[in-house]
Amino acid sequence: MPRIGIEQSLTDVQEALQSKGYDVKQLQQEQDANDCDCCVITGQDQNVMGVQNVATQGSVINAHGLSAEEICQKVDERFQH
Repeated sequence: MPRIGIEQSLTDVQEALQSKGYDVKQLQQEQDANDCDCCVITGQDQNVMGVQNVATQGSVINAHGLSAEEICQKVDERFQH
């Protein structure tokens, strides 16, 4: 199952993804995203300084304005073959 990295404040999303069988890891530091297939971020501090460093080769989902179920749907879409 793909490994999903999520920001710490998204506990409802973490629980929803774990219930679907995903391997979920909290992102504490930027390098935590290195071994994730997909990351879910809150979007609140997205690119504040105008600097973009690629921390993961996986996709990134901005959770801003989305429910936990909507985020789960977006993650599912990324990994359907």
